[in-house]
Amino acid sequence: MSTDTHGARQHDGLFEPLAIGRMALRNRLAVAPMTRVSATDSGCATGRMARYYGAFAEGGFGLVITEGIYTDKAYSQGYWNQPGLSDDVQRDAWATVTDAVHTGGARVVAQLMHAGALSQGNPYRDGTVGPSAVRPKGLQMTFYRGQGDYPVPRAMSDAEISEAIDGFADAALRAKQAGFDGVEIHGANGYLLDQFLTEGTNLRNDRHGGDVERRLRLIVEVTRAVRTAVGREFTVGVRISQGKVNDFTHKWRDGENEAALIFKALATLPMDYVHTTEFEAWKSAFGNGASLAALARRHAGVPVIANGSLHDPERAASLMGSGQADVVSLGRGALTHPDWPARVLRGAPLDEFERGILSPIADLANADRRHAEHTNALL
Repeated sequence: MSTDTHGARQHDGLFEPLAIGRMALRNRLAVAPMTRVSATDSGCATGRMARYYGAFAEGGFGLVITEGIYTDKAYSQGYWNQPGLSDDVQRDAWATVTDAVHTGGARVVAQLMHAGALSQGNPYRDGTVGPSAVRPKGLQMTFYRGQGDYPVPRAMSDAEISEAIDGFADAALRAKQAGFDGVEIHGANGYLLDQFLTEGTNLRNDRHGGDVERRLRLIVEVTRAVRTAVGREFTVGVRISQGKVNDFTHKWRDGENEAALIFKALATLPMDYVHTTEFEAWKSAFGNGASLAALARRHAGVPVIANGSLHDPERAASLMGSGQADVVSLGRGALTHPDWPARVLRGAPLDEFERGILSPIADLANADRRHAEHTNALL
């Protein structure tokens, strides 16, 4: 099934330039972070990954945000064949990716991620850690080479929390050295920083647990450490969500009041943007009222990137035109058409997302096999 678009005039807002921090974007269209588990066994980005990310830039996106990159050789890695920025060899491998994106005319941001209790593939440590010894909901994701229940994590010590903070800061500096234009701190989707923020997974009674302000403390500490490491000129963002990869329907208990507390706290931090993600970004975050992106824009005082089923150009343009976000990020739409912006500009049809791209394993080798099978079927 295809949907016809009507050219750029109806979607002008999507193609206006924007500056986020010191990072100048040619338009308001970003590629959302999407885990592709296609790095080497030692966590190095590959030439295939450089072509993958470069294609989005060539296709007209203004900003490319990488998949989650693990930050240390302790407990941060979440998936087998996930890329890292935990040493200088991994750092140097990313240079081919940043060069490819820049050659295509886009900017590229490294998303920094600590999986915490959701780790399902880490060669550096046995077991998992989190804020508290609470088994995560749901099952490990088979398309990222996981199987069965998540293990019960061990509650992190103060020393391990400090080690995780240092890991984010060190990885951010390596990202800068590798030619990235910025970093995004992954505080969403149920990973470590979100585990500390979330009631039910954070049962601590120390400085990192309790009310919202204390549960936010780790995000605050990581953001400040990252800014200190990279300096004022480098763009820093934070990604926030309610839902998690293992708990899609989670909502903040106190609704808009809690959202206001969270985003106002982020507003005090030395960061340049907030990236919100919901399943359908334009819908109310709490059943009625404003969307999560709109709440972030209202309270955080920085540009907001909105993610969530925005692959329809009219819906994306409407979200921005109504003042709910400054940039939209696409996942499924970008996977379907790496040249999504160019297609919208010329009024070309847009195909529906094919879930087979991510099955049985959501890696680039599987995507290449699917493409080859489709091509052979047409011959």
